[in-house]
Order: sequence, then C-alpha cells, then structure tokens
Amino acid sequence: MKFKILIAEDEEIALKHLKLSLEGEGWTVVGVQNGLEAWNKIENEGCNLLIADIKMPGLDGLSLLAKVKEEYPHIDVIIITGFASVESAVDAMKKGATDYITKPFNLDELRLKVRKIQEKNRLEKENIALKASLNINENRPFIAKSKMMEGVINIISGLKESDCNVLITGESGVGKGLVAKLIHDTGHRADGVFLSLNCAVFTGELLASELFGYEKGAFTGAVTSKQGLIEIANDGTLFLDEIAEMSPALQAKLLKVIEDREFFRLGGTKPRRVDVRFIAATNQNITTLLQNGNFRTDLYYRLNVMDIHIPPLRERKEDIPLLAKHFLKKHSAKANKRIEGFSQKAMDVFMSYGFPGNVRELENIIERAVILEKTSMIRPENLPQSINLFAIEAIDPNRIRTIDEINRDYAEKVLEIAGDNKSKAASVLGISRTSLWRILNK
Repeated sequence: MKFKILIAEDEEIALKHLKLSLEGEGWTVVGVQNGLEAWNKIENEGCNLLIADIKMPGLDGLSLLAKVKEEYPHIDVIIITGFASVESAVDAMKKGATDYITKPFNLDELRLKVRKIQEKNRLEKENIALKASLNINENRPFIAKSKMMEGVINIISGLKESDCNVLITGESGVGKGLVAKLIHDTGHRADGVFLSLNCAVFTGELLASELFGYEKGAFTGAVTSKQGLIEIANDGTLFLDEIAEMSPALQAKLLKVIEDREFFRLGGTKPRRVDVRFIAATNQNITTLLQNGNFRTDLYYRLNVMDIHIPPLRERKEDIPLLAKHFLKKHSAKANKRIEGFSQKAMDVFMSYGFPGNVRELENIIERAVILEKTSMIRPENLPQSINLFAIEAIDPNRIRTIDEINRDYAEKVLEIAGDNKSKAASVLGISRTSLWRILNK
C-alpha cells in the first residue's frame, strides 16, 4: 500500500538528504522548499505524512500545521526544529503534531518514527474496515467441493493478475462478502485495505456521507472534516454490498469516481484523486433492475467487467456436510462442548432441506443445535421444527414407495417432533386425531 510523504524544508541540501533517505525505504516522497507550496501540494495531491521545518518562507511550519490540522486532521505531521528551539516543537505537538525531529538529523531515528506512523495509519484503517464490515463479512474459511463452487473458485483464481471491477450476484446468505474478500486477498491489492459497506443500512444522505466524507461546515453538526470510505480505501478495495439499494443520484456520483478516479467530499470544492478497486454485490435480479430503470446501465457496465454468480446452497448440496462440520467445530468450541458430529437422521434432514437462508441459515441452525444438544451427536430433535417439517424425501429409484407409506413415515416424524403428543401432531398436520390414527395404522 502506497504511503506518501511530503517534506517541506527550505534548505536544499537538507531536503535532498531527507528525500533520498526516505525513498530508500520504498516510500513515495515529494519535496518542496516553502510552506505555501506544501499547502498547495496537500490540497491538490494529498499525503499521509507531512514533515515540515518550523522556519520557512511564506508560510512557517507552525502556521502550516494549524491549517493542516483544521482541514485535514487525518494527516500526521512531524515538525523539524533545531536544538535551540525544542520548546517550539513541544508547543507544536500540543497543537496536533505527531512528533518532531531536530537538526542535525538522525536519519535512523527519523525512519523509525515514520515506520511507527505508517503502522499507526495502517491499524487505524484496519479498525475502520472492521467496523464498516461487521455486518457483512463473517470470519469463516472458503469451504466448497461442489462443481458449481469450483467454477466460482476458478474465476477468482483467474482474477489474481487482474485489477478489474467485479459484480457478485446471489441470494442473501450465500457468501458474497466472503467471495469479495477472497478476490481482494488473492489480488494485487492484498496489502491494501479492504473496506465493505452495506448500502441497504443507510439512508441516501448518510450513505453519501459514509462514501465521500465531508468538509467542515458542510452541514449542521459537521464541526470537522471527515474522510469517506472511498478516500480511506485508496490503493485498496471497496466492497459495496446491496448496491441496488443506492439511489440513482448516488449511483451517478459513484460512476464518476470509477470513470475519473476522483471525487468531491460533501461541501468540498477541490477534487480528490483516488485509486480504488470496486467490488459490488446484489441479491436482486439485475436484469429486472436495469429494465425498470432502478439501476444505471452505465454503472452496471463499469462494475460488471467480471461477473460472479454464487449459487444457492440448495443447488450445491455436496457442500452441506463440509460446511456443517466446520460450523459444528466452531460453535462447539464457543460453547465449550465436545460434540463429535451429526446423527445420520440429522444429516438426512439437512440434505433434504431447501435452506432459503443459505449458508447463513445453516450456521444459525447448527449454533442453535449446539446450545441445545446434551449428547455427543447433533440429533433431529434439536433442529428447528420448521426444518424437520419441511424436509423433502428423495425418491429411491430402486424402490418406489406408495403414498400410504410416505404419509405414514411423514406422520411418524411429525409425531416424534411433537414429543409423541398425538393431538399436537394432528394439529400441525391439519387433520383430526382419528385421521392421524388411520394414517399411522395403514
């Protein structure tokens, strides 16, 4: 991830030595010889760290510090001072400077200070990323063995050498956020930040604020400027889940960012350059959205450079045993229980159930079963009643069963779930106790 340093030092030889020393560490370094030029660079190009001499023509270091901290509080500042002016440096730190160095320079000490600031910068971004993605990305590995998911994995593998935008489609709960993170982690931007945002969570104005940030005074309550997620994700990836929930006006602004690689903060007048990879996702039918005019066609084509469809769990049942085993291990450890596996009947229920909530529903069901189970195996009675009632038996081609046999077995399962209470079982089935008795005795 690029870390950009701006040095403002009026002594040409000192500026040259500082620049060469920091460039040798792999950082991007820009040097200027006065405060006004430094301020113009910050406004037009930005930076992560400013290293500024206290005494400079035009705009001195302390005045430059004050302007930076008022307009760009996220930028770290190291003040340069002489031994005789250490008091000024301490005063600068009280006004918001991150650190200071003295002349003559100890370059090893400076490099150490910059590394610490870069690490702080990285941790802050990761913290923002974590907070932004808590409701989308779940901490679980990519588990799949089905042919359908092998196809998804092959597409992800093919994207390793590409930096194109991606559109992911699929029902809720299939793992779109997980696929987005995998694309990021295996691509060129793996060292950059991965941010994710659920567009359905925010109203239009709040979503714009989260994405683009705002300048001080942009609206009531904006007492300071704030970076948006697009700006924070610079050199990394921004995952926009449920992008179809974004308003047409905001879609137009996002399109401009993708096309021009620049944007304006809310209330801002100066464009900000960014280099961000966008991955978007939706659980809606994208064709219908385009036809109804609810999603911009031009934005669709900008995002849909590569499309990935994640099939629902009911269409890839081979993945169910592996996923179930993983979730059992995860939640057994959390509950401090030793549960070894699933009874055959419990696994049969899983394999015949449709899972409308997909992988997320499977995990929730297993977490619930782990809490209730008192033996070493997950049994059907500790699965939700709904999953038992709606389980569909497969037809064995070697033995076609009669309707009476299927009805009797189904009634027996319902009776078992009802705790052998015939009145309750009959009520669930929507028949009388007499009809239940007849079914059970056929």
